[in-house]
Amino acid sequence: MILVYQDSRKVTSVETLCESFKPLFRSEIICDVLFELAQNHPDQLIIWCHDDCKNLLDVASIQDIFTHNNMLASYNPTSNFLPESIGYVEESSFIKVNKSVRFPTWRMSSLVGGIHASTLNLKSVKKLRSISFDYFLNSVAKLGMPNGLRCYSDPRFLNGKASVVTRSASTAQLFEFVGQHYKKSWVFLMLLNFILYQKKYPIWSAIRSLFYARRRLSFIELSTIPVKGHTEMPLEKTIDVLIPTIGRESYLLDFLNDLKSQTLLPKRIIIVEQNPLEGSKSALEYLYDRQWPFAIKHIFIHQSGVCNARNLALSELKNDWVFLADDDIRIESDFLERAMNQIYENGNQVNNICCLQKGQKSEVKIVHQTTIFGSGCSIVSAKSIGDSTFNTAFEFGFGEDSDFGCQLMNKGYSIEYLPKPIILHLKAPMGGFRIKPVHAWAADSIQPKPSPTVMLFKMKNHTKEQLQGYKIILFFKYYPLQSIRNPIRYFKSMSKQWSRSVFYAQWLLNNRR
Repeated sequence: MILVYQDSRKVTSVETLCESFKPLFRSEIICDVLFELAQNHPDQLIIWCHDDCKNLLDVASIQDIFTHNNMLASYNPTSNFLPESIGYVEESSFIKVNKSVRFPTWRMSSLVGGIHASTLNLKSVKKLRSISFDYFLNSVAKLGMPNGLRCYSDPRFLNGKASVVTRSASTAQLFEFVGQHYKKSWVFLMLLNFILYQKKYPIWSAIRSLFYARRRLSFIELSTIPVKGHTEMPLEKTIDVLIPTIGRESYLLDFLNDLKSQTLLPKRIIIVEQNPLEGSKSALEYLYDRQWPFAIKHIFIHQSGVCNARNLALSELKNDWVFLADDDIRIESDFLERAMNQIYENGNQVNNICCLQKGQKSEVKIVHQTTIFGSGCSIVSAKSIGDSTFNTAFEFGFGEDSDFGCQLMNKGYSIEYLPKPIILHLKAPMGGFRIKPVHAWAADSIQPKPSPTVMLFKMKNHTKEQLQGYKIILFFKYYPLQSIRNPIRYFKSMSKQWSRSVFYAQWLLNNRR
């Protein structure tokens, strides 16, 4: 491990925990020093730390932070390099960082952090070199996360409170970042948001950013760095399968037969069958008149709603892992074995599995961090779930699975997408006994836009700037599809719909739990 101390402008000293060698460096520019050290010591973990945090650096915890070499992590408890305005163009939940836990994010800081030399030695990473160390770190993380680089904000770097104020990006740097890491159309959206919400006109910064070349980072290079490392995982690969179902008896039976033929058998299947008709009886006789190689916990209720059903099943968990499944999926006989082997190799406790409909092909073939969580295609450790539940404010709407994923992220867990093995989603027709819910806003003369459950998710898990940017995106998305051709009149109309959506989102939050 090599420790690089700096004052935000230049390197002031370099130390090592090993007395057998003294790392040498010729430049004082932070990026140059890191690349030189990485080239001379390719098997070392390189840590940077601001001089004013030297006494707070918790060296003993660093090995726990870096569970493998394909990682970039940093921490700044008080500020971020890129301003919150980045939310105007960033749609993911990665940028609303919970600083109290280990949080997956590409927002990096020069205050304290680390990266393995093997990552710095990649050719495509070297091409991202910048005079601004903060800009370099955010660029590597932004490009690296979708290509397999695991990136975190981790409070374990420091064993006390730091009050150092690091440099923030200027408006020109912000636009430069957008121009180099997003499609050029986002530059115009960023400018429009500045004009509308900040009453600023950074036109020259926007124009200049259009001429910056798009930055790239090679996933092929990143894939050469091994992920396997020292990660604390449950000792046993014991699995509960959680299945809510309603009126799809034949599809559920097919899926149960798939589970029956697994090379790694689940221990328990928890089925929550819903039929809202009072006096009705279960239609799943085959659960009792057939032999199954696993225990089945069958819960029959007269209440519909997938959030409630999944919560009932979560309260019945007994094993180390949970396969959150839909009732209309199919899997190969070695699915669970292959999935668990992949999960243990990656050392991650929250995993979203590739789920495709017949004829679909996956365009993403890289294991990477994601904010997407599928409540019908995920394998999660029971430890990570803890007391988390699906928020019933989302019942009969959209966003309950994404919100559940954000809950896990805010507890310190990262969601990883696994491109293999593949789940086949049949997208079966709705089963019987479904009564179309009547929402509180159904009779409102002003229909909310977006859906109040979508608005609720964004209000809970996104920043104010992300909400503002999303409103502008909706304006352009729906403008060609409606009858009001005057853009000013339409914007006023849409603003009223937006306000109603906010109102009902807050109503859902207060009246449903």
